Amino acid sequence: MAYTQVTRDTSNYEYDSQGRITGKKDTTNQTLQHRDKYEDSITISFHYWDSTRNNKIDSSIDDFYTRFPVSWKYYDMGNFGSAAKSYVFQPLMRPGFDAGFHAYDVYMYTPENTRFFQTTRPYSETAYLLGSRAEQMINLFHTQNRKSNFNIGLDFRVINSPGTYRNQSTNISNTRVNTFFQTSNKRYTNNIIFIANKILSSENGGIQPNQNVDSLFMNNPTSALTKLGSALLTTRSIFGVTVGIGTQYNDLTFVLRHSYDFGQKDSIVTDSSTIKLFYPRLRFQHTLQYSNKRYEYHDNALEPSDYSNFMQYTVFPFTTDSLKFNDSWQTLTNDLAIISYPQKNNLNQFLKLNAGYENIKGQTYLATQYNNIYTAAEYRNRTRNQLYDIEAAGKLYVTGYYAGDYSAYISFMRSLKKNIGSIQVGFQNVNRTPSFIMSEYNTYASGDRYSLSSFPSYPGESFKKENITRIFAVVNVPPAALQLTGDYYLVTNLAYFSGLYTPAQASSVFNVLNIGAYKKIKVAKHLNWYLQGNVQQIAGNAPVNVPLVLGRTRFAFEGNFFKNLFLSTGFEVRYNTPYKADDYSPLNGQFVYQDTSTITNRPDVDIYLNMRIKGFKGFVRLENLNTVDFANGFAFTKYNYSAPGYPERGLWLRIGIWWSFVN
Repeated sequence: MAYTQVTRDTSNYEYDSQGRITGKKDTTNQTLQHRDKYEDSITISFHYWDSTRNNKIDSSIDDFYTRFPVSWKYYDMGNFGSAAKSYVFQPLMRPGFDAGFHAYDVYMYTPENTRFFQTTRPYSETAYLLGSRAEQMINLFHTQNRKSNFNIGLDFRVINSPGTYRNQSTNISNTRVNTFFQTSNKRYTNNIIFIANKILSSENGGIQPNQNVDSLFMNNPTSALTKLGSALLTTRSIFGVTVGIGTQYNDLTFVLRHSYDFGQKDSIVTDSSTIKLFYPRLRFQHTLQYSNKRYEYHDNALEPSDYSNFMQYTVFPFTTDSLKFNDSWQTLTNDLAIISYPQKNNLNQFLKLNAGYENIKGQTYLATQYNNIYTAAEYRNRTRNQLYDIEAAGKLYVTGYYAGDYSAYISFMRSLKKNIGSIQVGFQNVNRTPSFIMSEYNTYASGDRYSLSSFPSYPGESFKKENITRIFAVVNVPPAALQLTGDYYLVTNLAYFSGLYTPAQASSVFNVLNIGAYKKIKVAKHLNWYLQGNVQQIAGNAPVNVPLVLGRTRFAFEGNFFKNLFLSTGFEVRYNTPYKADDYSPLNGQFVYQDTSTITNRPDVDIYLNMRIKGFKGFVRLENLNTVDFANGFAFTKYNYSAPGYPERGLWLRIGIWWSFVN
């Protein structure tokens, strides 16, 4: 029997920059042809920094908060872009240096939330959100593989909101560029991240105590007098915004990680091509990270009486026209690591040993410098059959100012049989020096102490290291649309602010238990009921304010209608039990523990319409229907409060568009 070799004539085909066939050449001068239904198809995935788990892009539309920068579990000071804090207990669990400014963390781009993509086609997403009173957000994202071994990602976001009340405007810009490169022999890998965050947020200190927001002139919230900046005019431009009284944070971060692998070569030979393979067994890795962070509060329209009357702060007599506090920090870290892969065809199993040197320079009240050396180890193993996922990591500062700080983490996840879900249990312990703004001070000859930070902070005691233990568990059952979580914290020596400018430390051990749940119930063919919430219980003398119950429910009409229309519309209710919410100190950007004022709010009620048509996603929301006042002519003036003196928004309309493109 004779065999005839059949070869494919590819001379009349066109190719793109990555060698993929894009179509036949037109050799007959005839341009009319059938459209290729796979022309716009794309294969795309991403992983986060320091993770090997691949993720797909989320195209769901049932939950607006998967795209909104601030989680529903957070509250802000009454405006999008203002200081924000979680209703759920989330202590800082990171050893080593910390400047102490976290009120705006939720808006920051970080290396940890950076996504590294692999895509067969360039992919872009444009988002525009427009809210009441000229609230705006623009988000532009693009990623593409210039070659199969080189990817670049660009991410830019602007948030601008003049706010509801006086001197409340915010303007936030975030820029991120990240690249991935691997040589053709797959031995050398290079990752780069560049991040620039800029926070501009006016600070009004809340409304004055004698102001009743339920009965304002013409029901206009801008007529309410605020503690700071009542006389200032609010600009409504998204660009060129200036803040006369408020906070300005600037954050620049550059990360370079490169590595060289030793391992085994292999290849797969097919009829038309040879695919080269490489299995790393030993990796040498270097990570360089540089950050420049500047924190500032300024008042360029100084009214000393506002500070003495409302802020418990005395402006020096010779300070006539402005007030400014600022701390700046530059951190350079060099980290060397050796990584071993015991199983050649499973890169999700590895042992990592590393050590690093930190050089930290600060310009605060005084010039400050710290040098630290740390060691670390990490083991991960996600088995090839996907049944087990083990992670263990530890870090110890061995020399330097932060010697003795450490973190330890271990978790074990087991996938259940028949793909019904997974169970994860874990343990975490951190021993850390309290944040710089709280704990670092000098002493006058009189014995009085003053903070080394230029911000107003007056430590009244010497601080010990914080120690926080967390034990957690997660149960996921996707077929039942069910998730259960549990977190138990045991906390010693927690540092906090007991007054606007008074850092303190918890005198006794306390614990916090947090139980969370998520459940989707299918009521009818197109009716779904979503239930989500947390119950938190504190035991001991704890300087912590959290609500006992935090919950959210959504009742939605959902489904795929016509060929390409996906729809989700309904109402959403959020509620938390009354509790003594933290106060907020604008001069130093700190949330302050208080136990005298209880916040009791109505449930937040919103209605929404979400849709998706191919790459287009639209979101329309009418929020805070709960503020309706039946005794005031159905005006929406029954405001909830997020903190003492900080009323939230009234009736609020948001319209958002997210549009993805395959180029």
